[in-house]
Amino acid sequence: MPNEIKKFLRSLKHAFDGLAYAVAHERNFRIEMLVAFLVVSLIFIFQVKSWEAIVLILMIMWVLVAELVNTVLERVVDILKPRIHPYAHLIKDLMAGAVLISSLSALIIGIIIFYPYFKELAGFLFLR
Repeated sequence: MPNEIKKFLRSLKHAFDGLAYAVAHERNFRIEMLVAFLVVSLIFIFQVKSWEAIVLILMIMWVLVAELVNTVLERVVDILKPRIHPYAHLIKDLMAGAVLISSLSALIIGIIIFYPYFKELAGFLFLR
């Protein structure tokens, strides 16, 4: 096997190890993965338009990446310890705020996209 392929496969293994760590140790990441699974399920159930599915998947990725970056920065700050610098706690709060903003924007976009589908389903169910 060529050396470049071995390097790539090693990098891929490290990436999956990182994701496995997040799933095993980060409660919020697990919750976000569950919500992502539900949203992807709704994409198939409602057969949303392609562009809507793309937007929803991008929002899912946006939230998951923000959570992973938050986790990385939390670990770096933990190494530095809050006693070393007064900004250590602030950095954690700022990153948590960034994840909150990404999650809220994803929620709002999800509501905007899914509202007509749920409205149509409700009309179908209650008009019978």
